[in-house]
Amino acid sequence: MNNLLSDISLHYKRGAASLRGQGKLFNRKAYENMVEKVLFLCGAFSILAVFIITFFVFYSGLPLIFRTGIGNFIFNSQWAPLQGVFGILPMIMGSIMVTLGALIIAIPLGLGGAIFLAEFAPRFVTRIFRPAIQLLAGIPSVVYGFWGLIILVPLLRGYFGGSGFSALAGSIILAIMILPTIINISEDSIISIPREYKEGSLALGATRWQTVKHVLLPCARPGVITGIVLGMGRAIGETMAIIMVTGNVASLPGSILDPVRTLTGNIVIEIGYAHGEHQEALFATGAVLFIFIMVLNLLVNFRLKKEGDA
Repeated sequence: MNNLLSDISLHYKRGAASLRGQGKLFNRKAYENMVEKVLFLCGAFSILAVFIITFFVFYSGLPLIFRTGIGNFIFNSQWAPLQGVFGILPMIMGSIMVTLGALIIAIPLGLGGAIFLAEFAPRFVTRIFRPAIQLLAGIPSVVYGFWGLIILVPLLRGYFGGSGFSALAGSIILAIMILPTIINISEDSIISIPREYKEGSLALGATRWQTVKHVLLPCARPGVITGIVLGMGRAIGETMAIIMVTGNVASLPGSILDPVRTLTGNIVIEIGYAHGEHQEALFATGAVLFIFIMVLNLLVNFRLKKEGDA
């Protein structure tokens, strides 16, 4: 009789434990399904928001481009909204100048900083510099612009003459702003390379720098290019800091020391009082900027895909 009661009790405990396990498994699956649906909704909402913004910009700007003519709108060097003349070539050239200038300054410094932090810097140095670089990425752009307005513009005025408000000032500010992006992503790409690659190169007699140049950098190239593209995207889309240091003159610049106006700066400066065709022209400027960035991203992605296939 006692043995029978013991068997019944044992089966009961096992059954209860099994039910508890099934209940926990059911709750976990329900929780995972709920999280999956929430994440799906967030992603779908983000895509929908981007689609709505894109549709609104093109819907508001394309009619003026078609009326004016694509060539006349893009390649005309005169911007006179009060006279009904809308040519954005000076703003396109301004955007290209400050972006290329920023990349010329930031790419060598960013890549060099990433290599130094990943391969050569002592541990105590990386503990100081990594948080400092990450902190630079979180500083608002208006702070960079104010620093450029107070320090950089007078410095350029004193050394090169002129007003100091120039494409060079905008390039320097943008280079400082995109440095954290290039350094962080490039460093992560270098660190993520399997250690066996580096050890094998050193074992074959290569120096440390030869290993970095011929082994680590080619392997980290996709990540480095991604960091440069993200930095370039921020440089093209930056507004407040650029407005404060470039002078915002809607004319073709003759050199990097001349004041310029970018596409984003043109929109922000005039959108507050624009109406009618003037407002349509600003939306059309946004559409051109959108196409410009999309083309650059597609070209880079195509290049990365081609390298991956090779």
